[in-house]
Amino acid sequence: MTSDAKILSFQEVSKHNLKTDCWLIISGKVYDVTAFLDDHPGGDDVLILATEKDATEDFEDVGHSQDAKDLMKDYYIGEIDSKSMLQKNKRKMPSNTASAYNQESGSSSSNILTFLLPILILVLAYALYYFAKKDAIISYQ
Repeated sequence: MTSDAKILSFQEVSKHNLKTDCWLIISGKVYDVTAFLDDHPGGDDVLILATEKDATEDFEDVGHSQDAKDLMKDYYIGEIDSKSMLQKNKRKMPSNTASAYNQESGSSSSNILTFLLPILILVLAYALYYFAKKDAIISYQ
């Protein structure tokens, strides 16, 4: 915002990940949203889950109104040190198990559908075959 904005490291910001102390990184800016947790329309859990990472994509995916964006100014506390974000990303790269787990748990319904759909098709094919064969026998007699 201003040239004298406080520069915060990712490590410092990530320590603030509780309901009693919640900071978010959105578009390179750091916001202390602790006082807003109870008023957030999506609930406080959504904001707490967005800590310890760059929450820009989470914020933009929701499609916040201009009023919500204007409200952010009240919670602004500084800028994120981009170098510390790069270091954070380098450390996280080898650990793909967390992202793989999130992908699997987030798509459990599609995994079930992938399993059940072929079975359902086989059952329908057998039923059609059975009834077609039965009709052919009846009409033949």
